[in-house]
Formats: sequence, C-alpha cells, structure tokens
Amino acid sequence: MADENRQQKDKFQHYSVDAEKSLSHLNTDKEGLSSDEAKKRLEKYGENKLPEKGKTSIFKLIVKQFKDLLILILFIAAIISYFTGHMVDVYVIIGVIIVNAAIGFFQEYKAERSIESLKKLIKHNARVMRDGEEKTIAATQLVPGDIILLDEGKSIPADARVIKKKNLQVVEASLTGESLPAEKQTEPLEKDTPLPDRKNMVFKGTHVARGTCKAVVTATAMETEIGKIAESLQNVEDKESEFRKKTARLAKIMAIIAVSTSAIVFLVGYFIRDFEIDEILLVTIATLVSSVPEGLPAVLSIVLAIGANRMAKQNAIIREFTATETAGSLNTILTDKTGTITQGILTVKKIYTPDGNDYEVSGNGYSSEGEVKKDDEEATPEKNERLKKVMMIARYCHDAEAKRKEDADEGDKDEDKSEDSKYEISGDPTEVSLLVLSRKTKNKDIFEGVEKVDDLPFNAEQKFRGSLVSQGDKKEMFFVGAPEKILSLSSKIAGKDAEEDMTDEKAGKIKDQISNFSQQAMRVIGCAYKPAENNSEINPEDAEGLTFAGLFGIIDPDRPQVADAVADCKSAGIRVVMVTGDHKETAAAIARNVGILSEEDEKREGDCPAVLTESDLDVDDETLDKYTDCASVFARVSPQAKLRIAKSMQGKGLLIGMTGDGVNDAPALKTADVGIAMGQRGTDVARDASQIVLSDDNFKSIVDAVRQGRIVFRNVRITSFFLVTTNFASTLTLISAIAIGFTYPLLATQILWINLVTDGIMDISLATEPDHGDIMEEKPLKKGEPILNRKIIPFLVIIVPTMVILALLVFDYYQDESVEKARTGAFLVVAMTQVFNAFNMRSLTRSAFSIGFFKNKYVIMAFVASVILQIAAIKLPFMQEIFHFRNIEWLDIVVITLLSSTVFIFGEVYKLIRNKRKQA
Repeated sequence: MADENRQQKDKFQHYSVDAEKSLSHLNTDKEGLSSDEAKKRLEKYGENKLPEKGKTSIFKLIVKQFKDLLILILFIAAIISYFTGHMVDVYVIIGVIIVNAAIGFFQEYKAERSIESLKKLIKHNARVMRDGEEKTIAATQLVPGDIILLDEGKSIPADARVIKKKNLQVVEASLTGESLPAEKQTEPLEKDTPLPDRKNMVFKGTHVARGTCKAVVTATAMETEIGKIAESLQNVEDKESEFRKKTARLAKIMAIIAVSTSAIVFLVGYFIRDFEIDEILLVTIATLVSSVPEGLPAVLSIVLAIGANRMAKQNAIIREFTATETAGSLNTILTDKTGTITQGILTVKKIYTPDGNDYEVSGNGYSSEGEVKKDDEEATPEKNERLKKVMMIARYCHDAEAKRKEDADEGDKDEDKSEDSKYEISGDPTEVSLLVLSRKTKNKDIFEGVEKVDDLPFNAEQKFRGSLVSQGDKKEMFFVGAPEKILSLSSKIAGKDAEEDMTDEKAGKIKDQISNFSQQAMRVIGCAYKPAENNSEINPEDAEGLTFAGLFGIIDPDRPQVADAVADCKSAGIRVVMVTGDHKETAAAIARNVGILSEEDEKREGDCPAVLTESDLDVDDETLDKYTDCASVFARVSPQAKLRIAKSMQGKGLLIGMTGDGVNDAPALKTADVGIAMGQRGTDVARDASQIVLSDDNFKSIVDAVRQGRIVFRNVRITSFFLVTTNFASTLTLISAIAIGFTYPLLATQILWINLVTDGIMDISLATEPDHGDIMEEKPLKKGEPILNRKIIPFLVIIVPTMVILALLVFDYYQDESVEKARTGAFLVVAMTQVFNAFNMRSLTRSAFSIGFFKNKYVIMAFVASVILQIAAIKLPFMQEIFHFRNIEWLDIVVITLLSSTVFIFGEVYKLIRNKRKQA
C-alpha cells in the first residue's frame, strides 16, 4: 500500500510556469485546501516524512560475531576436545570465543544505537492555509496543494513553489552546497533549470534567512528533493568494507594452514608412525589448536577498538567499526567546500575606502577577536574619518544579532564544542558579518551616544537596506547593498580630506575595486551615507544623493589549519579533490588558498582541466575517467554528479574518502569507501550515511584519522605476523618431532596455555604500539593490499626455524629423564621465544632500540607478566598437575631463557643488514 500511496512521478516543472498555472495544476488556490480535501490527499500521498532506518536487533548483532571462519574452526576443535575428554581445552577455547564476541558486540551495539536521527529533520510544525484560515499543523500532515506561510528563521517543511514573497532569502547550503543565502523570486524560469538556480522554489530541509513568503506545496515526503536523496541512499548497496575483505582473506589462509597441517599430522602419525587412533586424534587436535591463532579475531577487534578510541580523542568518531583501518588506506579524499574546508560563516576580510586605502581584517567566525590592519599595522578608526564612517555603517546598518549564550563558558568543558557554536545568531548572514566586523573596533568610544532611530529592511528589487541613526543633535542615514546599486545612488565620495564630487574616473576606480574583490571569490557590499534633517523615519526614496563610503569584501573563509592538513595529505600520498555545489570562481579561490589547486594545475591546458563544473561532466565514461584523474575542483555539481565522480574513481581501484555536511553529500558519503561527515554543522542525513563523524568539523581531524588508521593497519599486520610466526613455529615443532621419530612434544592443553597467556598477552600489547614518527611518510596502501605479504617471509625463514630447532634440542635433552619433563622444557622454549619475538614485531623494518626499546610500556608489562605466568605454570604444583609438567631447576630456566633470546638477536641482525643494503 505504501507504494500505491506515494505521489506519482510528476515531471511537471512548477518553476517553469507562473504561480497561477502551478496552483491550477495542483487543483488549489491561494486560500488553500479544505480540511476534507487535505484529508483525502493525505490518504493518497501519505504523511510528509521520510522512512526511518530499521534497527538491527540484538540477536542479529550477537549472531554476526560468530560469522567468522576462525571461530567455526575453534568450535570444531572444542567439539573434538569434548568427545575425547579434554575438558580444559574445551573451556579455554569457549572462553576465547566468548571474549572475542563480547568485544565485537559491544562496539557495534554502541554504534547502532547512536543513530536514529533521520526523523529529527521533520519534527516541525507548519503554518498553513486551511478552509480559508491560517492554521498551525504538524509538518507531517502537509500535502501537495497546501498553501504554507514562511518567515525568518523557520525551517521549510516541504518543497514548494513561491507565489508571494517579501525580501525572501533562503539558506540552502545543506542541499546545494552554496554558502550564501539564495534570493527568491516569483517569476517563472527556463525549463530544466538546475536545482541550485530554481529561485522560485523552496525546499524541504532548508531554512529562511530573511523575509516572508506564501508558497504552494508541490512535493512532500519521498518526492521532495531531500526525499529523492534519501531514496538514492536506499538504492546504494551496503558494501563489505575493505578491512573485512582483508581479514576474511587472512582467516581463509589461516584456516587452510590449520586444516592442512592437521591433516598431514594425522596421515603421517596414523599411516607411517602407526599411532593408535585415540593417540593420533589428540596429536591432531594439538596441531589444529597450535595452527589456529584463536586469539586473532579478538586481537583484531581490540586493535580496532584502540584505534577507534584514539581517533575519538582526535575528534573523529567511528560509527562503522572497520572504518578505523580503512581510513588509513585512503589515497583520495573528495571534500565538500562549505562548512568543511570553509567555516560556513560569512566574514568580512577586506575593506576599501575611496580615499585609496585597502584594509585587511583578521579573525574568523562570530568572535570579535581580530583587528583591521593597513600595511600590517593596526588601523584606528578614531584617527581616520573614512574608516570610522565605514565602521559606523557596519555597526548600525543591519538587523542582525550575534549573542554569546549564557552557558557558553560551560562549553569550555566540552572539547567538541566550537567557539562559534557558543553564539545565538539571528538575521541575514551577510548582515551578521557586518555586525561582527564593527565589534573588532578596539575603541568603542566612536559608538558612544549613537542610537538607531529607524530601519529600512533589505529589498531584493531595490537591492539595498538603510538605517537612520542619531548621535546627539546629529542624524545620519546609512545604506548598504549591491555595490553597483549603491554607487549609482551616490553623487559624492568620501575623499582623502573631505567629501568630493563623484566623477566617471572615480566611479571607474571603484568599479575596478569591485571587480578585484569579486575575482577573489568575495561577496562585495557597498556602503554610503547622507545627512538627515529632521527625519524621524527612513524611506526608499531617501536613497539618493549619497556619499559613497566604501566596500566590504566578504567571504566564507577557509578553516584554520586546513592548508597544513592538505599539505600533510599530499606528503602522505593522498590526493585531495574539492567537490562542491558552489560557484566555480568561489570554489577555485578557496581551493587555491588551501593548496588543493596549485599554480601548475591552473596552467595546465588541453583535455585535462583543473577546474570543472557539472556541465563539463556531460561526457562519456571514458572522458570522465580522464577528468577525474586530473581535476582538482568540481564545482556546481549535483548529488548525482558527485556519485558519478566517486564511482569513476573507485572504478580505477582508488580507495576514496568523502567529506561533507549537507543532505546533498549523503549519497556520495554512503558510496565512498569511508564517508566522513561533519558533527557540528552536518545534517542528520549526512551523519547517518557516513562511517566517521568529525566532532569538531575540522578538516585537520581527517589527517589525524588517517594517521591513526595507518597505525591500526600496521598494528593489525604486526600482530598477525606475530601470531603467524609463533603459531607456525608451534605447528612445525609438532610435525618435525613426529617426522624424526619423537612423540608429540606438546599437549593440546599446553599449546592452548601458550596461546592464551603468551600470544594472548603479547599480541594485545602489540596492538597498542604507537606511531614511530614515520607513519605519514609512507605511501597509501594499494586497494586490496593483504595483511599477510612478502614482508613476513624473512621472519618465517629466520625466526621459525630458530624456534623449532631450540624446542626440539631441549625436548631431546630432557627425554632421557621423562617425556613429561621433556615437554616442560619444550614448552618453556616455545613460550620464551614467542615473548622475545614480540620485540621483533614492534617494527618490521626498524631496530627495537631505534624506536625506543621501552617506549611501549605495555609490551614491557606484557613481557614480564607472560614470563611470570609461564614459569608459574611449571613451578606451582597444582598447575603442574593440570598441564602435566615436571619441575625444572632455576638455572635451567635461566639458560633456556637466554637461548630463547636468540630469536630477538637474529631479528635485529636481519634488520641491520636489510637497512644497510637499502642505503647502499
């Protein structure tokens, strides 16, 4: 029924016809629908809400933890142990399985419960005309044909065609990517006008910055633009993460090794050595247990958990567990501009006065921190009448407010709370920027005694606003607006010494300055003034004979540290590409500022342009692939184009991360290998579609997340290498002993104890290994790079034979006394060589001494704990009985320990030779 009740696909372009035709098509009028008709339409179209994401049940989360090949093998080993009467083995194996499942479950449970936010977008009421009267209803009850009333600050509850408006401007950054409010109109537009340019439409999920309007609802729920994006998200398949693919491959390799080595032992023992079936089954179990790194699933979860915790401290919150590692493998980041690279807050950065002065303004956001400078020296308005006048106009010619919240200081306790979030903002963003500029004046005496008498709101048709102020007996009118308009209304300029008549030459210089600011991707605002007589109010007709005072250059500035973060990405071999819905010139200017767009990029000609718009992307897939290879900026693009760009890059084997905060970013966020959403300014839809959320909205945090992700992968690799080499050594010890005529040198219970206490402690300590200072100097991993690679071969060739030979020699040495004592000696060798091998694995290329032998305190603590527990197992009587050990003298223990340390010495020698050969 849901599909039947959905609105039918309606290709009627409401923006391309006049308001009357739009009303007629929807079978309504300016007085709105009747209650009965609205009820019928509600039954037909359904409620105006987006579908909520279903919860993953606790049962499914629990079951998910056991869908692992290694876990299955452990269960089989436990069953065999049970039927052969080895209950200690059963308890240990089951314990390992439960610990692993618990870690994975609690991490994913926490992530699942953190996002039920899509419904927040529609928790609004709407003012609507029903039965010819204005009523307030739940936004979910809106239907196509309803007449809605909107005013400043209100969220827009549905897509609608504007039929009447007054000074209407709408902030659509979350949908279109544009930082400046969109000015709306009622006149029809050309057919197939792109979404960002549909100036007679308002869209669900955006909000009114200024003015009022009456509009007719054209689409609700899934038929809105935000609904189409939500629908496209449902059509984007949840793909298996790269990390899960890698660990699945690792599990298969380990399973093949475990099963094949166990089969070899069984075949050799039963058919060649003629062991009894019960006896060879025990040996086979021991081999299976020694081959399966039963701690690996738990360790992988622990490594990811440690990485996720470290990322959280770096303001990157992990929503998808495996994204911890995948972030470290990224080789391309597609970043939005507004609110990601930039602050999403309009700020005055330059001032021009027609006496020939150019001023720079420091500081960003809503804070009054900053100053006005000329030639790197502070400019003081009290000493410059022209600058003073400009600052006065900025102070009073607006209807905006930026108040610091009463509880703002409490935010200092919350590291995730930005300084700008501590302000309550009202009014047009451009006017807010003027207010903030005026507060950067150090000498507040220039505003003393000034009062606003009357205000003339901005009008899109007249393109200016005004204010009437008084200071003592003196009254003045201030005006700000489109620079060309203000210039055309001015007959004088504020010259160097006094007011001067406006001439064509002077007007030309001002126009050149307007063009100069515009080329720097600034929004330019002109300001002017005139004396007032006995006026008690200000009217549009007063805007004539003005004195031109100056220009404001306003921009959405790039975030602090973004340029450094982009440089870090490049040095780490990560390509950064801007993909935004904003204008080409604005996007290019910001990209140039932060280093995404280089001079070499802009000089490049031919079929490899550096900056492209969506219209340039209307090409075949082969040409698009060329563009995505070389373009640094994609501007004015739609959500569909973002998806196409992302898929083009993924098709070439690139691992991409997509950053964004708007609704328009959500499909690409979900398609990307790692979606990175903004936590503070980001929409709920964007956060729901992502795997990582930046709690501070800072692009720099992405670099920190990549760094931690690389550490995670390296730690996964070194722990895997550690487990493979040690477990392989245990297996080879068993096989070699049987092959040369010995009985099996280790019992299954003894192997489990080694794996639980030695592997289980040392591998967890390796999971905490910090950065050695060179992690960001490495190039990104190739897509599909396996965890086990050829770097393990030297350790298998050097370390494993050393472990095996030492274990067999000690086993043979004690065999004459008793097989139990021989097994005790072999056990001690295997255990001690493994703990010493952990120091080899801290770095696969650098000496343990060059990275700081004692730098990782957890490895040292694990080493001490493991040695104590292993010695306790062979010294304490009750443990001797459990594990079938015999006492070994302390001197023998010392000697065996020293012999075992040779694996560390051999590892150091290998690294020394390797590094010298590499430098040669």
